[in-house]
Order: sequence, then C-alpha cells, then structure tokens
Amino acid sequence: MAEALLRVRDLATHFHTEGGVARAVDGVSFEIERGEMFCLVGESGCGKSVTALSIMQLVPSPPGRIVSGSVMLAGEDLLGLPPGRMRRIRGEKIGMVFQEPMTALNPVFTIGSQITEAIRAHRDASRGGAARMAVDMLERVRIPDPSRCMGLYPHEMSGGMLQRAMIAMALVCRPVLLIADEPTTALDVTIQAGILRLLDDLRRELGMSVLLITHDLGVVAQVADVVAVMYAGQIVEYADVKTVFADPLHPYMISLLRSLPTLGTRKKKLDAIAGQVPDPRRFPEGCRFHPRCYMAAPECSRVNPELREVRTGHRAACIRLEGYWQPGSSPPVTPVTRPRERARDV
Repeated sequence: MAEALLRVRDLATHFHTEGGVARAVDGVSFEIERGEMFCLVGESGCGKSVTALSIMQLVPSPPGRIVSGSVMLAGEDLLGLPPGRMRRIRGEKIGMVFQEPMTALNPVFTIGSQITEAIRAHRDASRGGAARMAVDMLERVRIPDPSRCMGLYPHEMSGGMLQRAMIAMALVCRPVLLIADEPTTALDVTIQAGILRLLDDLRRELGMSVLLITHDLGVVAQVADVVAVMYAGQIVEYADVKTVFADPLHPYMISLLRSLPTLGTRKKKLDAIAGQVPDPRRFPEGCRFHPRCYMAAPECSRVNPELREVRTGHRAACIRLEGYWQPGSSPPVTPVTRPRERARDV
C-alpha cells in the first residue's frame, strides 16, 4: 500500500495565556491519501483551525507552541524543518485557503500582484510569465474576465469572487495538498455550492489532496471521502463518509446528526446538544464530552478514552461502545450499544 500523502501523529498545540494553558489541539492523529477529500468537522472552538495552522507552521508564537507530535508530508517531517525550508513548502507543496478572504488578502495590492508574487516566490518565472500563469489560474477558478480582475483590489470584488481569487492564489503553484479552512462560511447557498463544486473539480483535475475544515455537515456529506470528527482538541470518530453518516458510533456525532432538520418531518423544535464546547484551559476530567452526553455513566468522568478501531475501518473514542475493547481485556463499564432508532431518525 502506498504511503499516505500527509500523516499527522499525536499532534499537540498549546497556548500559554494568563488564565492557564489552553490545549487547543491535544493528541490529534490522522492520514490523508493522495487525491483524497478529507473533512475535519466539529463545532466552533474544537481545534480544527489550529490543527491546520499547526500543519502549516503558522501558529502565532507567543502564545502558541507545538509541544509534541509529527507532521509528515510525503515522508518529510514538517515540524523539524528550518524556517526557510518551511517557507518553500507553503505555496509550493501546501496551499491554504483562509476563512476570511477580505482579511487574508492585502487591501493595498491588486489581486494580480498578490498572485504573481506567490508565483515568483516559488517558480523561476518572469514578470510577464507569472502574469500569464495568474490569468490562467483565475480562468480555471471560473472568474469572468480574468485579465480585468488582475487589476482589481480586494474591496472591488464580491465575497464569492474573493474566495475564488484566494483559491487561485493557493493553487497557482500546483501544490499536492490544499487546506481549505471554512471556505464557504460567509457565502450564500448558491455561491457555496459553486465553490464546493470548484474545489472538487480542481482536486480531480490537478490530482491533489484536500483537507477541508468545516462545521457544516451538509458540506461534508456533499464532498468528503473520509471524515474525522473533532471535539475539545481531540478526534472522537474517524471513518469514510458513508459510514459516519449511515451508522455513527460516537454520541457526539449522533447528537450532531440528530440536531439537523429533516425533510418530511414535523418537529416543534430541533434537538440540541446541551451545554457548549469546554474551555481548553479547563477540560473536564475523563471523557471531554461526558457533561453533554446522553449515554454518560459515572465511569465516563474518570476515563478519557483513546480513539480505537471499533469496527473495520471505523474508529471511535467511547468506552461504552460494543467492540471498543480488545480481545482479552476487561471493559471498564457495561457496554451500551447506541439505540438503533436514533440511527434511523438521522
């Protein structure tokens, strides 16, 4: 079997604040295969964006610091690279689309100058050659009249056009991995659908992998190959997209799916998950989801479960799942299989 393009192992990124150490990312592991659309999903504040910034070595320091783990890109450990080499990786091998294009782009430079600057930083291209490459990429991301758009400033473009320009800048050097952090959050539904189709088409055309970060389960269902569900700095469920949606295992993912509106049903109010994501400076003891969990037992406040393969290709972190324990080991509590009617309602 070919080696995964990106392999993240036990990644931990902490922020040292006056109120204590915030463990924003706390032991995260996952793999992205070549050509794969990998979705990292979870509520706001669970550590998704910090995971992406850690991979790119863009965590603001101080107060942030990567305290442990490894990030291997095509066999190269990014965490051990000197700053100069890492600057070459960014843009050349890894492109990133940030959440807010209006704040990520420089307001005093034209779109064209910002894209050509990225090209000339990573490619041996003349000014004219870089401009032609930029126009070609703007055309690929379906911006009308790309030559004219080269001379526009960010404030002269709509939100959807800015997002496309950001994608063009991230892809103009043809990276092997694109990290897209909430690329459709501020866009209306029709523009959102267009951006998602664009990302998927470009992934197939350029043969790259995509790490898509989102809290929108509808987006995940449309485009993902593999899904990792994140909660309170840790991954709690991990499987292919069909398995996660058809037969979720972790109570957090089950609760997220039950909170979605369903066509053809009449409910006076949507199901909601009680409480909120805990403060990363003061995570609860034991399982971090147990204060909000409908399946919680007293033992859940004492045991923080590891992400473990419960079924073939399907990993979860919950001590009450059937199949969680390895042969010969003793379960800490009586296993409880999630109610089947919950799965049918989703």
